[in-house]
Amino acid sequence: MSVIEENVRRVIEGRGLPLRGDDIDTDRIIPARYLKCVTFDELGKFAFYDERFDEDGNAKEHPFNDRRFEGAEILVVNRNFGCGSSREHAPQSLMRAGIRAIVGESFAEIFAGNCLQLGIPVVTMSHEKVSELQGLLEEKPGTKLKLDIGEKKLEADGKLFEVEVNDSARKLLLSGTWDTTSLLLANRREIEEVARRLPYLQWRQTA
Repeated sequence: MSVIEENVRRVIEGRGLPLRGDDIDTDRIIPARYLKCVTFDELGKFAFYDERFDEDGNAKEHPFNDRRFEGAEILVVNRNFGCGSSREHAPQSLMRAGIRAIVGESFAEIFAGNCLQLGIPVVTMSHEKVSELQGLLEEKPGTKLKLDIGEKKLEADGKLFEVEVNDSARKLLLSGTWDTTSLLLANRREIEEVARRLPYLQWRQTA
């Protein structure tokens, strides 16, 4: 299987996790003190840390601590999610906490772009539909969601919701070309061949 085939994001299925609240910013998603990490590997356990635990490390009530939503892969949020700082650590922490897609009313533009760079689809629905979906998940924890990027639809407990997704993001997700770094590495030989044909690069190599 090629890199592009591995990166295709067409249908994502998983349990849903409702997270209510408007204007949830990136500092709440991942507190600033965790930005000094050398790698992103351990960020998943620190997602929403200050809202999930008190100063003594005791767990507080929070959807990410709720065992009913354990193992959830699709996050359902409200308006302007991911606002504030442009830190890429925010979607990194969510991804490493198991989140593979996010459904919401709206998203901060930079946050949505950072999600796309990780292959995490962010799709939108109206306030009424998001509230309905969150209510469904709270009433029936463990409900599996099926998000179809190609058809722009989301299925939950037999109900079908229409979703909106940025056209350019949708094309990148469906074609598997959202990961530009992987594309460059996969085409290294072709890149080197082009470089050898460029006069100014040849001059630099012989200088």
